[in-house]
Amino acid sequence: MINTIAYKLFYQLGQWVLWMRQVFSKPEKINVYWRETIRQMNDLGVGSLPVVFIISIFFGAVTTVQFYYQISGTFVPNYYIGYIVRDMTIIELAPTFTCMLLAGKVGSNIAAEIGGMRQKEIIDAMDVMGVNTAAFLVLPRLIAAVFMIPLLVILAAAISILGGYFASVWGNLFTVSEFIQGLHSFFIPYNVFIMLVKAFTFAFLLTTISAYQGYFVKSGSIELGKASTNAVVLSDVAILVADYIIALVMT
Repeated sequence: MINTIAYKLFYQLGQWVLWMRQVFSKPEKINVYWRETIRQMNDLGVGSLPVVFIISIFFGAVTTVQFYYQISGTFVPNYYIGYIVRDMTIIELAPTFTCMLLAGKVGSNIAAEIGGMRQKEIIDAMDVMGVNTAAFLVLPRLIAAVFMIPLLVILAAAISILGGYFASVWGNLFTVSEFIQGLHSFFIPYNVFIMLVKAFTFAFLLTTISAYQGYFVKSGSIELGKASTNAVVLSDVAILVADYIIALVMT
């Protein structure tokens, strides 16, 4: 059983690596890729703004309330909450949870779109015409993702910190000056670099894994549903594994 699972895992990983060589092949017509990239950037970036805003502001608010609960009655000064919320948001919450959220929203959509084209034999028809379908279907989405997702992560970090600010003000947990003092304390610019490295890495993983699941989907609506589910699950697992590796290497 374990050997079978390991074999399937390494087989899929090898197929994914070989397929990536085809994805990064030279485009036939740059202008066609450019138009598709702009469309994908609009769908991925603008379309994800509302859900990123809502999730991020509550992340910051809940984190602030929880840390206030943990340190209340101790000798830890209140301004440490702003410092902890800032660094936790930048290093972990903004890049990891935002990309896991986008894996569910964007990843499943990518798998369903490309999988639907495979089942309708649109990809087969394009292959017959000599089009590099892997590059045409995946590369614009990948470029859009690695450009827009880091911007969404930066925005999520700012909104999350703002959510913590609102929680401190409206909840009367501590003074605004204490929260702002915490935001200014012990700031390490390198943490922002870690956040961006995670954002680019997670964007690459969730896009390529989701596209791979859709590109090689088998016929049938059940298989398409499985491909969308696998895209989300595998993307989230890959993000968590990459998060751990980056944390070990960069911190």
